[in-house]
Amino acid sequence: MNIYIVRHAEPDYSIDSLTEKGWREAALLGKRLEKITPAYYYVSPLGRAKDTASFTLRAAGASAEEMDWLREFDHGYRVMQRGHASGLAWDVLPADWAQEPVYYDPERWSDGPLYRDTTVRTAFDAVGHGLDALLAKHGYARDGRLYRAERPNHDNLILFCHFGVECVLLAHLFSISPVPLWHYAVALTSSVTVLSTEEREPGVAVFRMSRFGDLSHLDAAGEPASFYARYTETYADAVPHN
Repeated sequence: MNIYIVRHAEPDYSIDSLTEKGWREAALLGKRLEKITPAYYYVSPLGRAKDTASFTLRAAGASAEEMDWLREFDHGYRVMQRGHASGLAWDVLPADWAQEPVYYDPERWSDGPLYRDTTVRTAFDAVGHGLDALLAKHGYARDGRLYRAERPNHDNLILFCHFGVECVLLAHLFSISPVPLWHYAVALTSSVTVLSTEEREPGVAVFRMSRFGDLSHLDAAGEPASFYARYTETYADAVPHN
């Protein structure tokens, strides 16, 4: 089995859709993804994810099943922190978390003071349950930190979603803390992350990542990457540097 986790194209958050550049990104992405068969499509209920998926679905003559657990990881799971207005679980100032061992712990990360009195862990677990139910439907059942290959197959699951929840999906599959993924990695808009099952013994599977945040569809067309979800390289920079 292969899982393709797709971040939406460059967004216009004010209307929950895409910018002009975002529409170009989505069109190029569609040309890439339409070649993947057999494919099963799943999409966040948010407009920017649906709009991103529209090109792929139109080209494939297919529809996507809407999954609420694929929505961005920001609905009600806010944390308060020093001098930073975002309050999002996946947007914390480095000095407020990176030196604390608890945030790297796969079991105890949500016990840290940033998340302790929030519903972040409940939301994280809900995403994991949603993903595991989907994988079980396609023949792979969660068994501790592994998956039982009950019906080994070559299905392609394409998930159109968002960066914050993408990191939650990866953390669940890898049984690691989401906090370093949220803050040390960035999947730029319209990027594709690819995971495949690996079965080295009968009936036992893990998901192994071969690509993260891939933008080869933009590179091939000469379309520059968006700077959304990044910050400037130096604090003194007035504008982003790609």
